[in-house]
Amino acid sequence: MSEQNWEKIAASKRAALAEQIPTEYRVPKDLLPPDSQLDVTPWPKESNWFAPKELEITDSTASRILEQVASKTWSSEEVTRAFCKRAAAAQQLTNCLSDTFFDEAIETAKSLDDHLQRTGKVIGPLHGLPVSLKDNFNVAGKDSTVGFTSLANKPAEYNATLVDLLEKLGAVRYCKTNVPTAMMIAESVNNCFGRTVNPLNRKLTSGGSSGGESALITFGGSPLGVGTDIGGSLRIPAACTGIFTLRPSFGRFPTQRCRPGLAGQEAVHSVNGPMGKTLEDIAMYSKVIVDAQPWLVDPKMLPIPWRQVELKTKLKIAVLWNDGICLPTPPVTRALKETVEKLKQAGHDIVQWDPEHHAKALELLGRFFVADGGKSIETLLTPTGEPYRPEMVQYKDAKELGVHGLWQLHLERSEVQRQYLEQWMSYGGLDAILAPTTPYASVPHEHFKYVGYTGVYNIVDYSAVSFPCGVVVDKAKDKPAADYKSQTTFCQATRDSYDAELVHGMPVSLQLIANRLEEEKVLAMTATVLQAINA
Repeated sequence: MSEQNWEKIAASKRAALAEQIPTEYRVPKDLLPPDSQLDVTPWPKESNWFAPKELEITDSTASRILEQVASKTWSSEEVTRAFCKRAAAAQQLTNCLSDTFFDEAIETAKSLDDHLQRTGKVIGPLHGLPVSLKDNFNVAGKDSTVGFTSLANKPAEYNATLVDLLEKLGAVRYCKTNVPTAMMIAESVNNCFGRTVNPLNRKLTSGGSSGGESALITFGGSPLGVGTDIGGSLRIPAACTGIFTLRPSFGRFPTQRCRPGLAGQEAVHSVNGPMGKTLEDIAMYSKVIVDAQPWLVDPKMLPIPWRQVELKTKLKIAVLWNDGICLPTPPVTRALKETVEKLKQAGHDIVQWDPEHHAKALELLGRFFVADGGKSIETLLTPTGEPYRPEMVQYKDAKELGVHGLWQLHLERSEVQRQYLEQWMSYGGLDAILAPTTPYASVPHEHFKYVGYTGVYNIVDYSAVSFPCGVVVDKAKDKPAADYKSQTTFCQATRDSYDAELVHGMPVSLQLIANRLEEEKVLAMTATVLQAINA
C-alpha cells in the first residue's frame, strides 16, 4: 500500500463522520462561537439554537431523566432527540465523537415509548436513558478504530457484552466517542479523527484515553457515558473536565468483546466504568450494572452482589501529598490542603500516606505496556503506512521481553501488590487514601506527561473515584513557589507546562481510593467527603 494511504482513509473517515450529522443538527455558521471563545459550555444557552425543553432535558442528571421518562412526563424519543442534537453540537465544537447512529437511537427510543405506553412498565432500570460509549465498545455494524486508520471501515461483527447488557436494561445507544491511538495516551488525539479539545477551555486537553467521553458529558451532549481505564483513562479525563467517575476493580463490570488497545495484554487489566456530572448518577449506574448479574454473561466477572455500606462516623483517611516523583501543580496542592482541613473540621482522622512503593509500581506499569516490543502497535500502523505519533515513541523503540521476562515481571507485580496491601493494613483501620487525580487541573495540548497518581492503582487494582472538589484554579493564589525544587524530569516538565493564566478558572479534582473490590464503599466515602466539603 501507498505510505500515504493512511491520510486518505483518515480524511474519508472524518468526512463521513461530518456527513452523518443530520442537516437539522448542523450549527449555522453565524451561530458558531468564534475560535477565540475558549469556554464553549455556555454556548448552548447563549446561542438560542436549542429550545427551552431541549436545554432542560440535556441539563438534567441521568437520575432525573429516568424519573421523567418512567413517569411519562418526557418521552424517550424527545430525550434522545435532544441529546443527539447536543452531541452533534459538541462534535462541531470539540471534535469529541468517532461515530453517530442517531436514526437508530430514535427508533429504539420510539420502541421504548411504545412498550411503556402499552404495558405501563419500563423495559429496565435504564429505560430511555441515552448512554454514550467510548470508541472501543464494539457495536455490531460500527467501526471500533481505537484511533488506527487500519481499523477504519471494518465494522464489528458483534456487540461488546456491556453493550448488550445496557440494551437489556433499557438504555439507548446513540454515539461513540474519540480516543487516542490504541487508547494509550493521556490525551485524546489520533491520526484518524484528530484531537478532542476541552469544552471548558479549547486550548486545554480533555484528557485520555476517555477524553471524547469527558468532553461530550461536560458540554451536555451525554447524561452518562462509559469509558475504560488501564492507567488512568477514566480518572484523568474526568479530572481535566471536572466530572465524576468510578474506576472499579477488575471483576465488577463486564469487559469482554471490546476492542483492546494492546490485544492480549492482561498483566494490567483494563476496566470500564461510568462517567457523569453527579456522584448520584455514578452510584446509580454502578448498582444497576452489578444488579444485572454480569457474572452470568462474562466468565471473568465475580459473583459479588451490590452491597449496602454502613460507614463509620469518623473515617480514617491517609493523604498522598506528593508521590515522590512529580509534585502537583499549585492549585492541586491547594485543593488537597483545603479538602483535608474540611475533613478535619468534620471530625475525620487524617494521616499521611508514604508513597514508598509508587516508583516501583509505575516502573512496572510502563514495562508491561511495552513488553511485546511494541509489536501490537506496529502491526496496526503498518498496513496503511500510518506513522507513529510523537506520544507513542516508546512503543517504536521498545524491545520485546519474551515469555520468561514477562513472567518475571508478573512476579514483581505480585510482590508490589503484597507490599502495598501490607502497608495499607499497617495503618490500622484505614478506610481510604485521598490523592491528586493528576498533578494538573488540565494542561495545554501535547503537555500531559505524567500519569503516576492514577497508574499505581491500576497495578494494585484498587477502587477509586475521581471527583471535583469545589476548588477552581485562581491565578492570584496558585502561583508557583519561589523555592520550587524539581524531583525528577517528570516534575520539571510539569512545572514548565504550568500556566496559571491559561488554566485560571478550571476545576480541580481529587481521587479517593479504597481497597480492592470496594466500589460500594468508595462511592459512599466520596459522598461523605463531599458532605464535609460542602458543610
